Amino acid sequence: MPEAGNTLTLETTKGPVVIQMRPDLAPGHVAHIKKLVEEKFYDGIVFHRVINDFMAQTGCPHGSGTGGSKYPNIKAEFNAEPHVRGTCSMARAQDPNSANSQFFICFTDARFLDRQYTVWGQVISGMENVDQIKRGEPVKDPDKIVSATIS
Repeated sequence: MPEAGNTLTLETTKGPVVIQMRPDLAPGHVAHIKKLVEEKFYDGIVFHRVINDFMAQTGCPHGSGTGGSKYPNIKAEFNAEPHVRGTCSMARAQDPNSANSQFFICFTDARFLDRQYTVWGQVISGMENVDQIKRGEPVKDPDKIVSATIS
């Protein structure tokens, strides 16, 4: 049963993706994402980096992987949760404390990322829609998040 207030629905150009957010694992990241969703930050943002058999990345306001929100970066909350199919985790630069608004959804197991990136959620429905997201680095005519809501 999805936890009230911690269910993120991404309406994408491929269909809905429902994510169970995990404040028990990454309270700071979940609070930050909720704030961005409330401000409609993710609405219209593209999946700019989508790698076959790996992951789909989104959350850059420039659509290039070079930007974040107007807020400061978030302190890392690395945890023991494994990077497996449907895991939602924060993208970051080399600095462990450089996550901001970009995140990725794993297509398959990516256990080499464990404890190095902050896992904050898991897709609980719509993974077949994530699978349909157009691939590329960068993606030509990318799919996007039409709207993001919390319930």
